[in-house]
Amino acid sequence: MTAREPFRQLPNAISIARCVAAPVLVGLALAGLERVFAWVLVAALLSDLLDGWIARRFHLESSLGAMLDSVADMLMILTALFGMWAFHRDLFTDHPLPLGLFAAAGLLEYVAALARYGRLSSFHTTLSKIAGYLLSVYVCVLFVFGHHTWLLYLATGTSVLANCEEFVLLALLREWRSDVGGLWPILKERRARA
Repeated sequence: MTAREPFRQLPNAISIARCVAAPVLVGLALAGLERVFAWVLVAALLSDLLDGWIARRFHLESSLGAMLDSVADMLMILTALFGMWAFHRDLFTDHPLPLGLFAAAGLLEYVAALARYGRLSSFHTTLSKIAGYLLSVYVCVLFVFGHHTWLLYLATGTSVLANCEEFVLLALLREWRSDVGGLWPILKERRARA
């Protein structure tokens, strides 16, 4: 048995667990259980780091894993926004521009990817990973320690930039591909073929 065997399905199982956590989190928010919501959300967001690390460390990346990870990421973003609305509604009136741009850019990218490929993009660019980490840090800090405006703007701004990069990738890539790294590697690849 190789070192990979015990972990073969673990990254996918973690992504599925995050998908299952989404309706649980919505239920906790509806019940007004902010503390429990916060800790379950923090655990779900941290598990995103774990499944990616396991997949890369043991070379278990797959198209299915990329798709599951993207679906889980989308559900966690929507769940976090719902929790923010349930427990920190004033954020939406105090900071409508960054939150509105963040939501609009993300939604448009999801719709564009579905229209182009019939599935989520799952590009997993470096910039989108950084944006995801920053968003996770902001949400964890918000629910555990409280709101920090600079962190909200940094996280949402980086996310909008990542979505812009993904719009360009959607235009450049005729066929669906996961884990492309970013715009620069795709441009390099296109120049090498020319």
